[in-house]
Amino acid sequence: MAIPVSVVVMTRNEAVNLPSCLASLDRFAERFVVDSGSTDGTPAIAAAFGARVVPYRWNGAYPKKKQWCLDHLPFASDWVLFVDADERPTPELVEEIAGLMRAGPRMAGYFIDGRPVFLGCRLRFGAWNRKLALFDRRRASWAPVPDLDVASMWEVEGHYQPDIGGPVGRLRHPLDHGDGKPLSAWFERHNRYSDWEAALRADGRLKPLAGRERGLRRRLKGMFARLPCRPLCVFLHGYVLKMGFLDGGAGLHHALARAFYYWQIDAKGRDPATLRRRAAPIPEEPVRDG
Repeated sequence: MAIPVSVVVMTRNEAVNLPSCLASLDRFAERFVVDSGSTDGTPAIAAAFGARVVPYRWNGAYPKKKQWCLDHLPFASDWVLFVDADERPTPELVEEIAGLMRAGPRMAGYFIDGRPVFLGCRLRFGAWNRKLALFDRRRASWAPVPDLDVASMWEVEGHYQPDIGGPVGRLRHPLDHGDGKPLSAWFERHNRYSDWEAALRADGRLKPLAGRERGLRRRLKGMFARLPCRPLCVFLHGYVLKMGFLDGGAGLHHALARAFYYWQIDAKGRDPATLRRRAAPIPEEPVRDG
């Protein structure tokens, strides 16, 4: 039987990544591709794989795209899985989710680890990411962050987790996270992310996000924010402590790329010209669409 979970894949010009992503999701009962005006045939690919294509156009206000999906998509299931177009659930993860749904989830949401695929290599070691991607949509929301002045971050919420009204667990198996586009796309994307984080860190807007984390994650994020020489710490964490060196050249370059990302954040946070580049004044209160 189909797994009773609704999957959301948000896209904009993801023709390279979408076929393998959707193929890995074929056991789920419902798949939405929420597309932001792609010009590379992404909607046609989604339709060919049997996904339900939903056009999306951001109005420049809140809610941004993830929350809009929760508010407006006609879900058949109460449980939702958010997957990026460059992510692919492993068969083991799909089976784990199927078993969870058969038994009945005991939590309101679940973190899933992202296993990097970098320079064509699936990394066994090094620093992986983790995100709260599977949850009961009735108990979840992305609270707006006052970031409309950060022009480069555009329509999608930044790097923060949804608020979940209930206990949260963690699944054992990972998503493979690897972009099929040239490496320059990785740097372009993380250049936007670092603009966002540098702007919010500079005037204290990032602190409430760390405060929303729970338990050990909250303490670790608070400690990490205060670390001196963060790029060096990030490199040593991924390459030495997490044994990224065992992944050879790909492991080295992945650790360097992550360190470079945090160097960008710290450098931009010190650059007056970068911090003056604002699209609009910070809104006093978030405005919801409709």
